[in-house]
Amino acid sequence: MTSTLLYGGAVHTLGDAGETHEAILLRDGKVAAVGRHDELRPHLGRDGTAIDLRGLTAMPGLVDIHPHLIQHAGQMAAIVDLTDAVDHDDIVRRIAERAATTPPGTWIVTSPVGEPFYFIRRSYRDLKERVLPDRHILDRATDRHPVLIQAWAPVTPNICAFNTAGLRAVGITDLIPDRVCDVWIDKDHNGAATGILRGSVNQIYNYDPFWTQILNRLPRPAVDLFSATRKAMATYNRRGVTTVYEPHNMTADYLSVYRHLHAERRLTTRVGISMEVEMCARPPFQPASMAEFGELMRRGHAELTGGDSTLWMVGLTLAASGGPGWPGHMVMPEPYADPYGRPTKGTAFISAEKIRAFAEYCLEHDIRANLLAAGYSDHEDVLGVLEDPELAGRIRGRHWIVQHAPLITEPQARRYRALGFDLTTCAGFSWAKGEIYGERMGRHVWRDLVPFKRLLDAGLDVACGSDWGPKNAFEQIQLAQTGVFAASGRSNASPDHTVDRGQAVHMWTGAGGRVLRRPGLGHLNPGAYGDLIVVDRDPLNCDIADLPGTEVELTLLGGEIVHNSGRLDV
Repeated sequence: MTSTLLYGGAVHTLGDAGETHEAILLRDGKVAAVGRHDELRPHLGRDGTAIDLRGLTAMPGLVDIHPHLIQHAGQMAAIVDLTDAVDHDDIVRRIAERAATTPPGTWIVTSPVGEPFYFIRRSYRDLKERVLPDRHILDRATDRHPVLIQAWAPVTPNICAFNTAGLRAVGITDLIPDRVCDVWIDKDHNGAATGILRGSVNQIYNYDPFWTQILNRLPRPAVDLFSATRKAMATYNRRGVTTVYEPHNMTADYLSVYRHLHAERRLTTRVGISMEVEMCARPPFQPASMAEFGELMRRGHAELTGGDSTLWMVGLTLAASGGPGWPGHMVMPEPYADPYGRPTKGTAFISAEKIRAFAEYCLEHDIRANLLAAGYSDHEDVLGVLEDPELAGRIRGRHWIVQHAPLITEPQARRYRALGFDLTTCAGFSWAKGEIYGERMGRHVWRDLVPFKRLLDAGLDVACGSDWGPKNAFEQIQLAQTGVFAASGRSNASPDHTVDRGQAVHMWTGAGGRVLRRPGLGHLNPGAYGDLIVVDRDPLNCDIADLPGTEVELTLLGGEIVHNSGRLDV
């Protein structure tokens, strides 16, 4: 029987009573008691560990309800990291170092320059030269390997760069027109391709025919996904995250990695998983026939086995949404401008027939359904199917989940609540995309853009995730209160949007436990999981401007230390 006592600071239980104590006792991976130090110390036992908080704050570990942890881990593991590159010489040096250990002819792919994944606060424009290096500069790094500086979703239009060997490998020559579909091929004054491509050149939610052909010529790199996932979990532990929910873009390959790490007892976060039925985010996408769709549901269902409090299967996911608004795929009732100014009403990748088949399958097999919906019309498509009296009565009480919901009206929120849904979303949708939505759809949509308070007032359980960013959960908590847009600093705060500090923190702790239907998650009441973090300031009471700077000094999962900054004597 192992015991740990943390004392000498503020311990926020964040349970229903919202109590704060000076000490907490963990035993065998769970919270045994909270209270005064002198009361709990005698129960520690001779072999127990006592940790002096030195005035710091302890609180439940954070629950990131939509992180794409394993997906982003695999993405980063295969590439040269240029996110913090400072100039062209720095970029050349990093690529040359990879080239020195890479067989000639093998692709070298890099990240974009700047802050993933929106590249608003820092991008390639912050390089000393203010531009991406062209093929001539990249050739200084290597002329024996094709090189690509990637563009990442969800930003469209975007920019990428090839070296000379890279242009040759994907078949781009000086004779190709300056524009093919929605890809612009940059050329110098003599008509020679510079290696810079602009437009629809990102990897996800991009179905440009020309760019899809180029992507198909790029090999899928070999990645040690086990090591990459462990490294990513350690990063999340440093951020204070002890539970992640992988509800979207989950494949059998990703699941096998989590199961392998679980079997080896190497998971340092708890992991809930839902298997996605029909993947439409990555090009090329060809809708499955109804027969194929049925088989995809059966395959996903077959994976919903086993698990425990560390790794468990939640259900199946259907991306009923047409996709994000930035690339112009969000389904809306009225035309809006796509990235190139053309009117669009978005793209519905999943039919009403499939939504109904998915709902009926989940009801028949008692599976918890997750549905992605983004724009007004997405919600109407989903609700229009699920509110059918033949389905609605059977759905209520099952706590199905609607994901994303960056735009949602008050009536739609209440209709989801009437069906017994929970909702997950991200303050980053507003932070990163608010200006884009205002410019392309009209500022009137701001009233429905991630309206946290409206959703809570409708009676929904609302939990938050980091999704495409910012990845700092404490900044996400700040944004839920301020409604700030990253590009302009404009605040979209209104009585429908902003919440108080306690509500914002709850959406990253207790609400995550409620949405995942895990009573031991997200609080530190006796009997809860021993998942807690020690931070250098009080997130419930510190100045709002100081929240993003919160440092996590200690992270415990089931009473075991998974991150230690070294500041405390442990």
